[in-house]
Amino acid sequence: MLYRCIQAENRKLHASPIWIMFFLLPVISAGYGTFNYLQNLELLTKSWYSLWTQHTLFYSLFFFPAMVAIYAAYLWRLEHLGHNWNLIMASPVRPLALFFAKFVVVIKLVLLTQLFIFFLYFLCGKVFASLPGGPPPETFFYLLRGMLGGLSVVALQLILSMIIRSFAVPIFIGLFGGIVGMLAASRSRGLYWPYALMQYGMNSNKSEDLLAGSYLPFVVSCFLWLAAFFLLAQLLLTHRDVKS
Repeated sequence: MLYRCIQAENRKLHASPIWIMFFLLPVISAGYGTFNYLQNLELLTKSWYSLWTQHTLFYSLFFFPAMVAIYAAYLWRLEHLGHNWNLIMASPVRPLALFFAKFVVVIKLVLLTQLFIFFLYFLCGKVFASLPGGPPPETFFYLLRGMLGGLSVVALQLILSMIIRSFAVPIFIGLFGGIVGMLAASRSRGLYWPYALMQYGMNSNKSEDLLAGSYLPFVVSCFLWLAAFFLLAQLLLTHRDVKS
C-alpha cells in the first residue's frame, strides 16, 4: 500500500509547474552566492570553499525552505480540494502511510535539488570565478549532511501544508523559519531550531570548524526534530481520522 501511495504522489509531479521553481530558485541562489563571492575576494580567500559558503548560505537559509514549502504544498493541494480528505479517511489507506509517501517524494526532490546545487556551484566556480582545479572532495560530505539537516524541515512543512489549506501561507512560514534560523545560528543556537540545521550540515557559516570535535549533537538534533514531527503528524492524522 505504501508503494502505491508513493507511485500516486510521483504521478503528481508529471508536467508539474513546481519544476519551474526547481530550476529557477537554485539559479537565483547561485547568482547571489557568486556575486557575493566576487565582491568580497579580499575576505573570501579559500577558493572553492569560500565560494561554497556563499552559495549554500543563501540556499540553506532562504531558498531551501521556500522550495520544500512549495513541494509540500503542491503535494497536499489535491487533498484539500472538495471532500477529498473525507474520501481518504474512508479509504483503506492509512493516513500516516500517505504522509510518509509524500515525505519520500519530497526527499527525492530535495536530493535532485542538492545535485543541481552542486552542478551550479561547479559551473559558477569555473566559468565566473575562474577557480583552479575542482571542488574539494568533502563538498559531497557537506551535501549529505545538508540532506540530513533538511529532513526535519521537510517533515515540518508537510505538517503545515496538511493543516493549512492555503498554498501560500506555509511558504511564508518556511521563509520566516529560515530568517529565524539565521539569527539562531549567529548566536550558536542553530541546533535548537530545525530551519538552521541544513546550514550547519552544509558548513555554510564560513567556519570550517563548525562541527569540529563531534557530530553527535548535530545528528541527535536532526533525528530528535524528525521524530518529534512524525509523532506530531501521527497525532494530527489520528485526531482527524477520529473526527471524520
